[in-house]
Amino acid sequence: MEHEDQEAQKPLLATAAGSSGDGRRGAASSSSSSIAVVVASTAVAVAGSFEFGISVGYSSPSQPGIMRDLDLSLAEYSVFGSILTIGAMLGAIVSGTVADRVGRRCTMAISDLLCILGYLLITFSQNFWWLDIGRVSIGCGIGLLSYVVPVYISEITPKNLRGGFATVNQFMICCGASLAYVLGTFITWRTLAIIGVAPCLLQLVGLLVTPESPRWLARFGHPGAFEAELQKLRGKGTDISEEAVEIKDFTEKLQHLPKSKMLDLFQKDYIHAVTVGVGLMVLQQFGGVNAICFYASEIFVSAGFSSGNTGMLAMVAVQIPMTGLGVLLMEKAGRRPLLMVSAAGTSLGCLLVGLSFLAKEHHWGKDLNILLALAGILIFGGSFSLGMGGIPWVIMSEIFPINMKGAAGSLVTLVSWLGSWIVSYAFNFLLVWNSYGTFFIFATVCGLTVVFVERLVPETKGRTLEEIQASMNSSLASPSHK
Repeated sequence: MEHEDQEAQKPLLATAAGSSGDGRRGAASSSSSSIAVVVASTAVAVAGSFEFGISVGYSSPSQPGIMRDLDLSLAEYSVFGSILTIGAMLGAIVSGTVADRVGRRCTMAISDLLCILGYLLITFSQNFWWLDIGRVSIGCGIGLLSYVVPVYISEITPKNLRGGFATVNQFMICCGASLAYVLGTFITWRTLAIIGVAPCLLQLVGLLVTPESPRWLARFGHPGAFEAELQKLRGKGTDISEEAVEIKDFTEKLQHLPKSKMLDLFQKDYIHAVTVGVGLMVLQQFGGVNAICFYASEIFVSAGFSSGNTGMLAMVAVQIPMTGLGVLLMEKAGRRPLLMVSAAGTSLGCLLVGLSFLAKEHHWGKDLNILLALAGILIFGGSFSLGMGGIPWVIMSEIFPINMKGAAGSLVTLVSWLGSWIVSYAFNFLLVWNSYGTFFIFATVCGLTVVFVERLVPETKGRTLEEIQASMNSSLASPSHK
């Protein structure tokens, strides 16, 4: 389209007119100023993602120490490990409403306070009640974070940097979980809980100077603050008039629409976006990611390893660089190709793990079991980190108009955590039923993901949020988008 072609030909940050020499110097200075503010704001936001990762990774290395020191049974510790997901579902239910009512920054601050409270309760706990209450509090905090961090990043970044910056969210989750796993093998569970407070404190301090989302300010009646924050994000010498007009015009269209409710998501105008957002989360979770991540150590032992630690460390060593590669490729390759390659890789990984269990059952040789299990889990972990881990959250943050983002975000985040709980709870039962069949089912779901992405998921690379949302909703489209 003509409008989009013109946009593509413009530099990332247009500068005020001036002499040619001054213009070039002004452009460089403005660009670096803008990038610095966006980078700093994203860094503050993803401190929450790092906290998310530490919280998810905390329970595995802490299990022996907590069970010994507090004399817990396996059943009591299992409640402690799984109740995080229950808390996250509670946080997810209210995440969109809270983020719309108090803003993106305040929502991150609330989640930090919940996580700090939870870790302090765990640090000083003397029985399993304190542990469980603390774990639920942390769950509520990361339930809020899992929605608000990708949304905030997508709303503050320029369109041709948005994807790469948004996937840093998944990278930091991966780093946090890896750090918790490694530190947990050297330090006590109480010390690890104290370390869990650090990212929250860093984020709380950073939020004092971080700009609020301009799109949230525009939508909820702060026009003066909206332009000031947009200017801060784009640089002092940058001409923001065109971007500001686009956001204002789109926001005015939203004002004429009825106030959103959860049931409104299933109207014709929004059903495509809901299908994409919810569908990606369902396929992400039912592709077996939590089964493999939560039980990787047990899978390695079941497949014939003497210990699960070697395989776990190998998985960590693959996941972090692959997540980093996904960040670098996001704006070059686009969302759809990365998602399809990632889903195909996870399908292959599950297939290999299934074959390792099949080989074990038919006594095809221990070395073959171990080789297939290790290759399968490493391929799965690397492929998932490349795209399926982070991109569904990026797309969720891009496709819903801001009047529906609260309700839609709550629904999508709840579906993700509910799927996580179902798979984690059912996995051991499925393994008893049919170990290799379980992974063949996961492989099939991952294969279906490739088809789902090819048929239904739009490419959002290099487009503004307003262009993406208008293209998926006829009532919001301007004549140039129709």
